[in-house]
Amino acid sequence: VQLVESGGGSVQAGGSLTLSCVASEYTLSTYYMAWFRQAPGKEREGVTAINSRGETNYADSVKGRFTISKDIAKRTLYLQMNSLKPEDTAMYYCAAGGPRNWVPPLADLWYYYWGQGTQVTVSS
Repeated sequence: VQLVESGGGSVQAGGSLTLSCVASEYTLSTYYMAWFRQAPGKEREGVTAINSRGETNYADSVKGRFTISKDIAKRTLYLQMNSLKPEDTAMYYCAAGGPRNWVPPLADLWYYYWGQGTQVTVSS
């Protein structure tokens, strides 16, 4: 399973960014997938996840601001980030778990495939 993220960058607080993760059609249509982030000196945290049926799960810190979605035809998982805050600054990673239909978890121990990450920096 290969995952390739893009879309990171620098933005001012209140701005928006959309991250993309390219994967195979099989992965996107069958696996539960997620976005994680890790800030310097902090543990990696689950941001949001989606399963093959489109059910989603969000960390409380991003509810109402971030949206996960996927376009299987384009082989892409998205993370739309609005109302960005300086505390959203981190390296963001796309991850894939497996072909299991459950509420997609936000704990990284359930994810076995990882992208290389894309940096998001939010300035105040």
